[in-house]
Amino acid sequence: MTSRDTILGRIRDAGVLAPPTPVDIPREYRTGRVLPDDERYELFVDRLVDYKAHVHRSTVEELPATIARVLTERGVRRVGIPAGLDASWLSEFDGEIVVDSPDVPAPELGNLDGVVTASTVSCAETGTIFLDGNPDQGRRALTLVPDLHVCVVPMSSVEVGVPEALARLVPERPTTMISGPSATSDIELERVEGVHGPRTLDVVIV
Repeated sequence: MTSRDTILGRIRDAGVLAPPTPVDIPREYRTGRVLPDDERYELFVDRLVDYKAHVHRSTVEELPATIARVLTERGVRRVGIPAGLDASWLSEFDGEIVVDSPDVPAPELGNLDGVVTASTVSCAETGTIFLDGNPDQGRRALTLVPDLHVCVVPMSSVEVGVPEALARLVPERPTTMISGPSATSDIELERVEGVHGPRTLDVVIV
């Protein structure tokens, strides 16, 4: 027995390392709030624009053309997509489409001009988009390394507040919350974008 084993044994015998007693945590959050579609849309867009995201409205039928237009306007020639994304969404894009996989090293994702993903749920009050690693959203690195993220958000997935949005998530899944493009401020309070993620966020609301 080593000295380390002896010390940890004494700590364990003293009960310091005993497993904590389970505690029931009340989670009586305010849920169930609703807003008419138009009001929910306007609130969501207002928050997105305030965060300096770019918002585009589309129908299901117009989605391929809308995505192609956004990518073209951004000068994208090489776009990455998660393996489970609906391929028809990129059917009108005239450029190279790279399907991501876990075998691709994260630094190589920086060679992409942008990425297109779906989303799980969004919160209108905070302008936050939630990704949970589903096949149509891909791994976290895919949405953090490229400089442009085009995210498709169905209006049916936009909830009023955070509690309502969280209720639609699976707690065990990895969750990425996006509130506008990545940004921070330096010591002189000058805004710097693209530090911790994409410099540009385009949100296509369907």
